[in-house]
Amino acid sequence: MGLRFGVLGEIEALRGQQRLEIGPARQRAVLAVLLAEANRVVPLDRLAERVWGRDQPQRTANTVRSYLSRLRSALPGTTIERRGEGYVLETEPESVDLHRFRALVARARSGDRDEGAAELLAEALGLWRGEPFSGMDTAWAADTRTALLAERLGAELDHNDIQLRLGGHGGLLPNLLSCAAEHPLHERLVGQLMLALYRDGRPADALEQYQHLRSRLSEELGTEPGPALRELHHQVLADDPALPGAPPRVANAPVPRQLPAAPRLFVGRGRELTALTRRMEIQREAGEAAVALAVDGPGGIGKTWLALTWAHANLDRFPDGQLYVNLRGFAPQAEPVPPSQALRAFLEALGVADTAIPADLDARSALFRSLVAGRRMLIVLDNARDSAHLVPLLPADPACTVLITSRDRLTGLAAGHGVQPLDLELLGERHARDLLTEHLGAHRVRAEPGAVRELLSCCGGLPLALGIVSARAIAHPDFPLSVLAEELRDASARLDALDVDDTELNLRTVLSWSSRALDPHAAKVFATLGLAPGPDIALPAAAALTGLSRSATRVVLRTLETANLVWQPAPGRYRMHDLVRLHASEQAEGSLSDDERRAALRRLLDHLLWTGHRAALLMKPNRTPLELAEPVRGADPVELADRDEAAAWFTAERLVVLAAIDVDWPEYTWRLAWMIADFLEQTCQWHEYVGSQRKALAAAQELGDLDGEARASRNLARGLGRVGTREESMEHLERALELSRERGDRFNEGMAHLDIGMVHNNAGDLRGALTCVREALAVFEAAGHRHGQAMALNNIGWCLAELGELRDALAYCHRALALQEETGEPGACARTMDSIGYCHHRLGEHAEAVTWLNRALDSLPDNDLGSRIEALTHLGDARHALGEHDAARTAWLTAADLAGTTGGPAADALRERLGGHVLTPSP
Repeated sequence: MGLRFGVLGEIEALRGQQRLEIGPARQRAVLAVLLAEANRVVPLDRLAERVWGRDQPQRTANTVRSYLSRLRSALPGTTIERRGEGYVLETEPESVDLHRFRALVARARSGDRDEGAAELLAEALGLWRGEPFSGMDTAWAADTRTALLAERLGAELDHNDIQLRLGGHGGLLPNLLSCAAEHPLHERLVGQLMLALYRDGRPADALEQYQHLRSRLSEELGTEPGPALRELHHQVLADDPALPGAPPRVANAPVPRQLPAAPRLFVGRGRELTALTRRMEIQREAGEAAVALAVDGPGGIGKTWLALTWAHANLDRFPDGQLYVNLRGFAPQAEPVPPSQALRAFLEALGVADTAIPADLDARSALFRSLVAGRRMLIVLDNARDSAHLVPLLPADPACTVLITSRDRLTGLAAGHGVQPLDLELLGERHARDLLTEHLGAHRVRAEPGAVRELLSCCGGLPLALGIVSARAIAHPDFPLSVLAEELRDASARLDALDVDDTELNLRTVLSWSSRALDPHAAKVFATLGLAPGPDIALPAAAALTGLSRSATRVVLRTLETANLVWQPAPGRYRMHDLVRLHASEQAEGSLSDDERRAALRRLLDHLLWTGHRAALLMKPNRTPLELAEPVRGADPVELADRDEAAAWFTAERLVVLAAIDVDWPEYTWRLAWMIADFLEQTCQWHEYVGSQRKALAAAQELGDLDGEARASRNLARGLGRVGTREESMEHLERALELSRERGDRFNEGMAHLDIGMVHNNAGDLRGALTCVREALAVFEAAGHRHGQAMALNNIGWCLAELGELRDALAYCHRALALQEETGEPGACARTMDSIGYCHHRLGEHAEAVTWLNRALDSLPDNDLGSRIEALTHLGDARHALGEHDAARTAWLTAADLAGTTGGPAADALRERLGGHVLTPSP
């Protein structure tokens, strides 16, 4: 009899009715993590983080191996094995209560018979024995527990809807009452309770539940119940004969739900909403490809609002999820989101591991089409630049629906895909007045008909302009509307504020009212934010830019967020709408002096440079630091504690730093490029690497800064070695070598020799490479630079190994490792372990090679993709030589997948090199 496992309560394993002893709490936690990811590889570091959190034992790997050994003994017949750098537990998904629960819920939601769905949901809910992952106390367990409880509530609500449709309201009432007490603001749940009470002959109690919810929403959130609940309330009041009809069933499956909230105030557009639905039905009847709907019109006309309103009104048509991306096709100060970046976000939302996402655009697009095939999904592509921007993002399956918005007419999409965009027009006078009334209230609008007419005339039916005017009026409830009308009249004559034919939508004056409504301090902060490079800004960086403390900056940003001038796409990161950002920039030009703008930008650049410099040295401790002047007052760099925090900072700020490199300030340009170089190299962002180093070299040469020129020349050459030509790479390295010698910089002189050796090695000139790295060793030894000596020794060992002098190669590599263990850089140690493993494999000592290569992989930082690819490739070679064909294929395929994420010729070369082995089934 097979084993059954439980995590929806206490963590347990059962054979029949017998509960097996599975050890102490941490051992049970290891089992629970593997069960949660059953049949998927869990990397060791992720397993440890989920089991121990931050309080991991010193020898985590050994402890995990010990627990797994005991679990194998306690769970006979269960396969738990190591694959690559992680572990996997193989079992039938139905044997784990968590996966059985999800499968039952999915089957219930995909069926079309209420009776069968009710049975499946009841069975799924019956699997719960208490709090999931009981006994685990890590952050992962808490987050997973919260998510699972939300899934359970969703299943319970689905079951309630079905029972209500089947007339089972009486039996539901006790549970509904207790559940509503636990979730008093959950509108769907309160609606179910109201319906059950109404059907039970208790309409007064149903109305009381509604009033109770409405009061709490008003007091705690300042909102009203949603339209579905308001409609149910009216039906109960009117004793509507349509009752007892249950509220629409809403799926709560764990699938992508990326739609932003529907606009709270939305009027008119009934014809357009109907047209979208009709076009969807016509295309779906044709059934040849994915349904594609498009809305076009000038900026600010309400394309996104229309799309989101339609999407939320039709959620029941897309039970398999909704994906959303703002493609920023017409952002005034930023490049559009590339299709490859949008596809990466979609693939991550669909559950594809980061390392499994292809680098090639066509491969990403093909994988995306495969994953959404057969799924009833909505994909919203907002603010597209043109048809070419969209084509890679279009699925091919007729089950999918794509909703597009753009300022472009998308003629290419119409010609190539038969999509006829819906041209969105300005609001008519009646609907524009209705929108203003929704914002300001009927009494205020009726009180000043002349001023309202003038406001409507000046806004010209543009929803964005109406919204900004309304925000200004709401900010000053005691001001007569005639004052706003007079301000708009004067400004529009001067700046042509409502020229809707302008593709950038000139709303400077209307936007200025929003900023004028701020107090002088907030208005200055708003203008200063317009100076920031990059697509968004983190709170510490915003504090540096403004010169305020972080707490004071947070307060002002909250004010700007309330005024709809900024928003938070993620906690602690702030973004402006395209037009608001442009307006803020112009405000900075007009309201801040040259000295103020320069001081603000310098604080921000110092903040980025000092934080990034610290991060760069945490990630690579033996890197020669820059000689930096003290940061200016107010720069307040972030205090990063360790390598993980450094990598996270670079990941979050990469685009900001790259934009800062473009700021016209050469002293910062080359230093910022230097500081991010290793991160871009390790994550194989080669095109960004080369682009930033070209700018660095130009800046250093403009300044006559020989240190900067030497560093940038060498870095640029390294990048060109990946994406450029050997000749250009060698030209820059020779210049770097010349500058290092002139300046007496022995370390960078040695590094230049090493890099020249790498160029020779890549060209197949092993003897030339060996000569260069021996010269590097001599330079490092003369300078007493032990880390440099270690790198040179490892490179000598590698060259000798390639030349077949394997025993000598091993001797050099072991000398290198001894030095690296002294200098304490895990990545350098790991790369030398890889070299040692490679030598043992070449000598026929394959088991010893596997040991060293596994040590290398355990030591390598996660984001050192290039080194991981090489070590995994070597591990596959050694495993294959031992006859361990499945393990070899796993290592090779993992290397190939990682190589696919890096792009460039290396990925193709690796797949070609591995193809004969990877595609051959194991015997």
